[in-house]
Amino acid sequence: MGLSESHEREVTAGHSLNSGETDHVTSRRETVVHCLKLHDISCTEDVVPNIAVLGSGGGLRAMVALLGSLCQLDKEGLLDCIMYLSGVSGSTWCMASLYKEPDWSTQLQAVTDGIVERLVNGEVTIMEKINKLVQYSKYDNFSLTHVWAVFLSGIVKELDEQVLNEQKDEDSEDDGKEYSDDHSEDPYPIYTVIDKQCKNQKLHKDVWFEITPHEAGYSLTGAFVDSSWFGSEFNKGKRHEEKSCPSIDMLYLQGLCGSALAKRAVIVYWILDWLRDLLTCKKFDDTGVYPGICILEGLITQKEAEEFTLPVCNSYLQWFQGCDVLIGVAKALKLTLSWTWGTTYNFLDEMTVKDVDPSVLKSTKREYEDAGLLLNSPYFSVLRKERKIDLIISLDFSEDDNHFKTLDAAAEKCKEAEIDFPDVSHMHDREPLDFYVFKGNENAPTVIHIPLFNAINCPGEVEAWRRNFSTTTLHYTAEMITDLIEKAELNIRNNKEKLLREIKNIIEQKQKTKGTKKEK
Repeated sequence: MGLSESHEREVTAGHSLNSGETDHVTSRRETVVHCLKLHDISCTEDVVPNIAVLGSGGGLRAMVALLGSLCQLDKEGLLDCIMYLSGVSGSTWCMASLYKEPDWSTQLQAVTDGIVERLVNGEVTIMEKINKLVQYSKYDNFSLTHVWAVFLSGIVKELDEQVLNEQKDEDSEDDGKEYSDDHSEDPYPIYTVIDKQCKNQKLHKDVWFEITPHEAGYSLTGAFVDSSWFGSEFNKGKRHEEKSCPSIDMLYLQGLCGSALAKRAVIVYWILDWLRDLLTCKKFDDTGVYPGICILEGLITQKEAEEFTLPVCNSYLQWFQGCDVLIGVAKALKLTLSWTWGTTYNFLDEMTVKDVDPSVLKSTKREYEDAGLLLNSPYFSVLRKERKIDLIISLDFSEDDNHFKTLDAAAEKCKEAEIDFPDVSHMHDREPLDFYVFKGNENAPTVIHIPLFNAINCPGEVEAWRRNFSTTTLHYTAEMITDLIEKAELNIRNNKEKLLREIKNIIEQKQKTKGTKKEK
């Protein structure tokens, strides 16, 4: 690929796991063995089941429900069995909050209490949002994802500026990028998005994109960049030092992963309404900041916003020279009109990578977006062959009344991409049950499917619960959060023994397979 020695670790092509993830998984096997022993399940490290928990999208509902599910796994003594935690959209908001805390799984109740308190009583001030928007607007690839991320801070009640690669131990003796001891007790996190252009071209494998503390890249086709440099400009595998971007922060990552909260028309309304508030005196009267903005009062009504043209926005950019706030807002308005999301320099530009579609290798920029726009659960990050996942626990927080929609879609897309997946034939219950198991051939993982609202935890009221916790709801009261967490917890509590049974079955099958290979 023509990479110099100094760039070998920044861009890689191939299907092996990076050393940081490998070390973490190897270390965690000891934790899993110990955890299973507490449940009277004998297991040696060579047959440890690789278990992944998947959190679907669903806005604030998914964030809170994933938190409740993990809390109950912890209470049942099962959290230490989990090797990977992967999410899309709203579930990644929960993940970002958890991984902000060192070894969160060892103090989960305290961490949960803090997150709930923040969601109920937290606040990000208007000036904090403005300053962040200004900062983002100066980036080369400023897009609506940045604007949405700032708006999102008002939903998750936090402006999280920690960067993903801070979870690495920079003092490592070999390459300086081993996984930080701060998370040695936690499952390995995988955030999932999709490549918009690949989605539009219907490229079955290239579309799936993952982001971990160590690398970002195409899960199934095997092309990755060090997460420290995701977003920087590359050419033929070499990073342009002078065009390197700041490492992505967790606020932006949440915006990137969670940009499909609602239909486009709803998001447009929210963003334009919020930007209009930034341009009026209404939000500044208490502080006295930028009083001159009042001259723009009434300029941006919803009707007028719809009639804006790109040339007008370009004129604003010239008029507002010298005022970073107004420039940032004008840039955001322009992006809203052109609907530009997730623009990122392509680290594969002009490279040669065997399994990647040529169209991906011939573009200087890519656009990434919420994976929920294609599949509302991160199946394909854990279906990456080298992760050798044995059991998938899919927590489905989707709002759709077809409680198998995501599962069916995953099976269909696996068929298109020629990936082994269980037969998910099923009966459509009027109200879903709280636990489904699907098993495939020896090359396919077992999939456990758990719908959030079901006939067991809210009998006869599934639709009512869906309505009360709509994806477009942007704030929950303390009572709502408590109720939602309890429903999610019930799904784990009621099925503890079933989960253990499936884990035991997988161990027995792995032991049997191992014995057969020895005989041969």
